[in-house]
Amino acid sequence: MEPPKGILASVWNFICFLPYFVGLLLLGNIKGIILCPIICLIMSTGNSGIILVYWLPHWFWTYNSILRTKKLGPVLKLVLCISILPAALILWPVIGILGSIVGGAAYGLLSPILATFEAVGEGRTNQLYHCFYDGTVSTFKGCFTVVRDFKDVCVHSYPSILDDLRQQGPPNGKYYEIRLLYLPGALIAGVIGFMVDMPVISIIALFKSIYMLFKGWHRLFHDLIGREGPFLETICVPFAGLAILLWPLAVVGAVIASIVASIFIGAFAGVVVYQESSLWFGLRYIVASLAIYDEYSNDILDMPEGTCFPRPSYRKKDQSSQTSSRGTSFSRPSSFRNPPSRTASFNNPMVDLKPLELLDSLFQECQHHGEILVSEGLITLKDIEDAGSKDSRVIGIGLPAYCLLQTLLRSAKANSVGLLLSDNTELTSTNRPKDVVFDWFLNPLLIIKDQIKAENLSEAEENYFCKLVLLSGDPARLRDSDIGPPPESERKRAELDALARRLQGITKSISRYPTFRRRFENLVKSISSELDKKNGTRLTIQRSKSAFARMFSQKSFKIKTSNHGSDQESQAVARDVEIA
Repeated sequence: MEPPKGILASVWNFICFLPYFVGLLLLGNIKGIILCPIICLIMSTGNSGIILVYWLPHWFWTYNSILRTKKLGPVLKLVLCISILPAALILWPVIGILGSIVGGAAYGLLSPILATFEAVGEGRTNQLYHCFYDGTVSTFKGCFTVVRDFKDVCVHSYPSILDDLRQQGPPNGKYYEIRLLYLPGALIAGVIGFMVDMPVISIIALFKSIYMLFKGWHRLFHDLIGREGPFLETICVPFAGLAILLWPLAVVGAVIASIVASIFIGAFAGVVVYQESSLWFGLRYIVASLAIYDEYSNDILDMPEGTCFPRPSYRKKDQSSQTSSRGTSFSRPSSFRNPPSRTASFNNPMVDLKPLELLDSLFQECQHHGEILVSEGLITLKDIEDAGSKDSRVIGIGLPAYCLLQTLLRSAKANSVGLLLSDNTELTSTNRPKDVVFDWFLNPLLIIKDQIKAENLSEAEENYFCKLVLLSGDPARLRDSDIGPPPESERKRAELDALARRLQGITKSISRYPTFRRRFENLVKSISSELDKKNGTRLTIQRSKSAFARMFSQKSFKIKTSNHGSDQESQAVARDVEIA
């Protein structure tokens, strides 16, 4: 949509749009005000109940894993168990419950408002109905989903992390230990850093918030009148208009974030003291951190470069290099000097992938390949029955790792610079999700893809590798299954074994993602249904028959024909028990 030409056209377009926008905003606020207390009550009650129920088990799991792990030294274990762990575990219910209350209130208020604006987007039919309906039922469903995912994190993800900590050995044969000599100095520097940085950074943030408020409003109103920037496309107009009203909240949030961050910025002085083995370097960091924050905030707000605070070096290895450049300040990155054009349109949109979309794509692949593996007999009834337990390795870890391997093989054969998904979408560094956590998975997968490409696998070796990744988590299944002949070269066989273990490890880390467990249970239901179709009987009936058969052995259990039953019915029941 082209922006209007001329001042009169811009003003007339603004006048026509304003009542439309205000009406949607009022409707969304009414729905948000009605749903906010209900959603807040549901989310805070659900999450608080989970926190309190599993609080004592979390104490036991945490201390048990810390005391039994071989990755930490005895002195570090003692310090953790006496000082850090009790404080963290005591604060966890307070922080978790308060966060649930604030998060529930924010979700209950903002979700209906955003859904109301989305209801009038381009291509939507029956917009009047969706203006009233959207954001009501979906908000309740989203609230229960959040509680469910939070439970999965507390019950499955956190214990899984502790299991790895307890079972894994020390890296390079050396456990982590702490140097008690530098702990008093680190503690002193951390306290001083907190006492200095928090008030000073808070004052800086408050003064700059005034500039941030008016500059943001100036930019947004300029774009609104001229239909530029975020107001250029019709689909973005409601959200950009909402940004004008909510901009003061964004400024307040930025100030609060700066105040909270100042606590960790100042306390990091203790880390510097411990790393550099010098209290003097920790004190120098406290002064330098003020200059770093001031310069960084200037770059964010596009203010003049430089700072009034001194910036001494606080690292031994950087002291010589920074001495030669003393008196200079940060040079503003080119992205700040040459900002992108604000009149860019979405005529040629770039595919911007989201983490949840990629997770959905992974489970679609799991469902597709799972049905194939069921038909081939590689996934059995026992794998389905064990899917919900901790010992589930074939479906819980092996199947997602198998699907990741298929993506890597497809990408390697296509000479893709990134990862080629099943729908021919290429995931690269430009369209990847802007999430630091996602980089933990993407970069290792790209490295494994290059290693697979260098292996130059034959078709037989590729089939062997795929089955190895699927079953390597269950040594008994791997030993008893026919996965094909291994490579003749012992070196290549060892390399494939190492790649399989790495893929399984990456998949296990992905399985701790908050929404993974819920999607995994839907996957198990789908594969179970496919197995039912293959066997021609219901899985639940088979389970009940198996339990029935275990209670009564076939030797002592005899079918007696009653006066009201026929011999044919008795024989049918007997056959069912034998099948079970």
